[in-house]
Amino acid sequence: MLEILQHHLNEQKIPLYYLDGSTENRGCLVQDFQKHEGSAVFLISLKAGGAGLNLTAASYVILFDPWWNPAVEAQAIDRTHRIGQERTVIAYRLIAKDTIEEKIRHLQKEKAQLFQDVLGEENFAKALSLDDFHYLLTEK
Repeated sequence: MLEILQHHLNEQKIPLYYLDGSTENRGCLVQDFQKHEGSAVFLISLKAGGAGLNLTAASYVILFDPWWNPAVEAQAIDRTHRIGQERTVIAYRLIAKDTIEEKIRHLQKEKAQLFQDVLGEENFAKALSLDDFHYLLTEK
């Protein structure tokens, strides 16, 4: 997906930065983005950009491909919410109707609600033993 986006952005001559698992100069790339004057796009894969990045120059985050674990997505969005951020950051999830991405998002919400229902009440969670967790998380 990033390569498709990169191709279209290059055609439009929109300044862009690109980071995926094969990127070796992450630090320099991030510094260049942070110092860039004017608008630019930083295409980052969720897995490669999930940790160790400070992107306070960003004001928009757009997630094109949902990840199974919503914490990975939240962590990617959090790259922009760092000390030094002076702007409001807006995050979008682009999901087309009747696609696998829509199904993934539905599962994310369902599992998050289940997690909240099971562990959300502080007293309930404190009352659970290791055996209780084992019972909850194993198949029978």
